[in-house]
Amino acid sequence: MSSTLIIGLIIGYFCILIFISYLTSKNTDSETFFLANRQSPWYVVAFGMIGTSLSGVTFVSIPGVVKVAQFSYLQLVLGYLLGYLVIATVLMPLYYRLNLVSIYTYLEQRFGYWSYKTGAAFFLLARTLGASIRLFLVAGVLQLAVFDELGVPFAVSVIITILLIWVYTFRGGMKTIIWTDTFQTTAMLVAVVTTIWLISDELNMGFQGLISQVQASDYSQVFFWDVKDNKYFLKQFFSGAFIAIVMTGLDQDMMQKNLSCKNIGEAQKNMFWFSIILVFVNILFLTLGALLYIYAESKGITLPAKGDDVYPFLALEYFPPFLGIVFILGIIAITYASADSALTALTTSFCVDFLDFKNRSEHERVRMRYIVHMGVSIVMVLVIIAFDILNDDNVITAVFTVAGYTYGPLLGLYTFGLYTKKAVRDRYVPIICVIAPILTYIVSKNSVEWLWGYEFGFEVLILNGFLTFAGLLAISSGKITDLELAREEV
Repeated sequence: MSSTLIIGLIIGYFCILIFISYLTSKNTDSETFFLANRQSPWYVVAFGMIGTSLSGVTFVSIPGVVKVAQFSYLQLVLGYLLGYLVIATVLMPLYYRLNLVSIYTYLEQRFGYWSYKTGAAFFLLARTLGASIRLFLVAGVLQLAVFDELGVPFAVSVIITILLIWVYTFRGGMKTIIWTDTFQTTAMLVAVVTTIWLISDELNMGFQGLISQVQASDYSQVFFWDVKDNKYFLKQFFSGAFIAIVMTGLDQDMMQKNLSCKNIGEAQKNMFWFSIILVFVNILFLTLGALLYIYAESKGITLPAKGDDVYPFLALEYFPPFLGIVFILGIIAITYASADSALTALTTSFCVDFLDFKNRSEHERVRMRYIVHMGVSIVMVLVIIAFDILNDDNVITAVFTVAGYTYGPLLGLYTFGLYTKKAVRDRYVPIICVIAPILTYIVSKNSVEWLWGYEFGFEVLILNGFLTFAGLLAISSGKITDLELAREEV
């Protein structure tokens, strides 16, 4: 596939996004940027959140990991359902009742100033790293498909990518994101379904034959019951539940979309439907992964050793040109759906949580918002370039590992706040939230030796949250806060 064609596709795609931005960013203010004036239709939010929650990592890494992990990832996804139930019934009612813009404001009301700033800071760290790693994936694919041939350095291609996202998000913010996510999720799903259909057609399979072939393959095992295995069901299931809670329910990016709905009832409908659709979408990606390996085996193709490279390699080197086009559009769509909302959420959190936005005029808010939006973009560029130098693992593993260490303190803070009546010595909270990930890392690295062969996987998040909770208990004062009393009366 020619680099000229791919560049033309990218330009055309961004023209559509910029046009959507133009339509949705008229007469916008800070309330529009942050929460879309709380007028977003719940079904549009639910559909668009699919693209945001998946990202290019799912599009490339999940199919690529099927060879070594089979369909075990589905165990994690089933755990998501439990996590989303907790979000819809516990966290979202709290956020709506307190009428929050930044969800970390809760921590100030519950614990105090330093807890609030610590929670917001951990979100900024977690989301910056997570979004940058996700965006790194599509930047690498485009580098391989286009920019290497043109002699454009990776750093330059990353800057161009971030700049394009900045162009269509800097004015409309969340109001624009709600609708661009809907478009991008549609493009991603069309790409996946088209790829599955064309591969099955190439292998002379009908729908029934496709199902039978995947089920009969070595890749379709879902459940694993060896306690010491990283793929052990209970380990994956509960990791999935906690990952969903922290990466959706305690994440400003994902909750900002939910808070843009008209009321709590519509936001809960959004969450329930989103969680159901997400399971089926992940099954599609796992099926695609099995088909990629079956296709390669039938054609005698030697695949790259790294799972992340399998789908791009086949799409750009072996599939018909049309399927290559579908792949490029799909990965662009799903990656930018995640990155653009992350950019908006990071801007929101920094403005609301650290810049005293409430006490400034609208003119000052707009000016500061533009500056922060650009600053966040620059930081993401630097993180992507650093990750390119340091990374030696598949991206899906890197994303969940980063989440385990950066979202763990948030899990501990919110669990302690919601399920105990104790106050804490607020000034010590930052220390607890730094020590907990360090201890988690030490235990994880020595678990095989210390815990009779047990090896930690994604459940480092649970350990991190537990250690944070224990630390908060150690510095608690035993007082019942006014906010906790109010919560009990609801």
